[in-house]
Amino acid sequence: QLQLVESGGGLVQPGGSLRLSCAASGFTLDYYAIGWFRQAPGKEREGVSYISRSGGYTAYADSVKGRFTISRDNAKNTVYLQMNSLKPEDTAIYYCAAVRRTYAPAGDHGYDYWGQGTQVTVSS
Repeated sequence: QLQLVESGGGLVQPGGSLRLSCAASGFTLDYYAIGWFRQAPGKEREGVSYISRSGGYTAYADSVKGRFTISRDNAKNTVYLQMNSLKPEDTAIYYCAAVRRTYAPAGDHGYDYWGQGTQVTVSS
């Protein structure tokens, strides 16, 4: 079964950190660019960060720039999103998505696989 599985979400206090993982099963991520997205209650899904197939190109939404870092370990077939200095407005369900292209498209269209999401809650 071809799927992406996110993990690492949870409840954290403002200013804290979490590292999300996106693991692929049934296929190799070597050929895929990856995007991380999030959706807060009552809001549209938004792109958070993107990484190219090789890992040489990354991009971030302005709201997370300087606080989040995307990376990938193709040997482990996993992509990560390190989230530091978390704020209450980062609270959302976080999804990863894979597209068989060199670069991930901006926006949430055109992806081949989506994970089920992991909840991140930032609250004191």
